[in-house]
Parts: sequence; C-alpha cells; structure tokens
Amino acid sequence: MFQTITDPSQVICRRMRPSDLDLVVRNEEISYPNPWSKRVFLDCLRAGYECWVLATRDRILAHGVLSAAVGESHLLTLCVHPDARRKSYGRRMLKHLLKEARRLGADTCFLEVRPSNESARSLYYSQGFVQVGERRGYYPAETGSTFREDALILSCSLL
Repeated sequence: MFQTITDPSQVICRRMRPSDLDLVVRNEEISYPNPWSKRVFLDCLRAGYECWVLATRDRILAHGVLSAAVGESHLLTLCVHPDARRKSYGRRMLKHLLKEARRLGADTCFLEVRPSNESARSLYYSQGFVQVGERRGYYPAETGSTFREDALILSCSLL
C-alpha cells in the first residue's frame, strides 16, 4: 500500500523508461481485467509513442500512452495505481498527455472507455471529451464469461 504523499513536489511527470515497465505492468495487472503486457509497452516505447509516468523516487503512481499522427491523437491507456486514485493524478496525467498531443500538432484526441468505468468517464467528460460513437463487443470477456463489453468512443478538440 502507498503511504500518503503530502508534498506534490515529490511527484514528477517524466517519460516512461524500459526500467519502469515492471511497475507499470504491475499497476495494469491490479487495475484491469485484461492488462497490457510488458511487450505491448515495449512496442509503444520502440514506436516512439508518448509514454509517460507520474512517479516518486520509488513508485509509479500513474502512466499513460498516447499516439499522434496527421493532426489526430489517440489516448491508448491511462492508469492510476488503485492506492493513488482520487488524488488528481489521473487528471494531471491526462492534461499532460493532451498538452503533448497539441505540441505534436494534433487538433483532436480520441479514446475508448468502458461504459462501466464511471470514474474514467467522469474525468474525460470534465476535460471536454464527448461521446462520438460506440464499438460493440470491444473489450475482451473476463475469464469464465462470454460477455464482451462495448466501448464508448470519446473525442476532444485540442484547439
């Protein structure tokens, strides 16, 4: 369990490094039923995607990955360690990734989110995202289930 971080200056936003991946993958594993693998993160780093972490000296509190090309960006993942939630780390990471998307020339950002993920939807809506579509059966079924959850497609103007 994380100790409370009372000094926000202890938390820095920096580019993700290969040496972060064990902690990043651990955060994914305790947060999602179908987490990204270390290999997926390595591929994102190699591809030059915007891979960032919010970290202290010894912990990864949040991470995010964004791709940007031809005026558009796509938020591929945003994850906050369960013990670090409700402390604005997700908002801080999202704002940073959107700033990077703008820097790279994107004027729009897209993402997919589970309808059941109310806290994520609330965060995205608060930052100007709106629903523009749905992907039926997008998310894999959990072990022992045949139910595949849809995804809401959200978009935000970066202009």
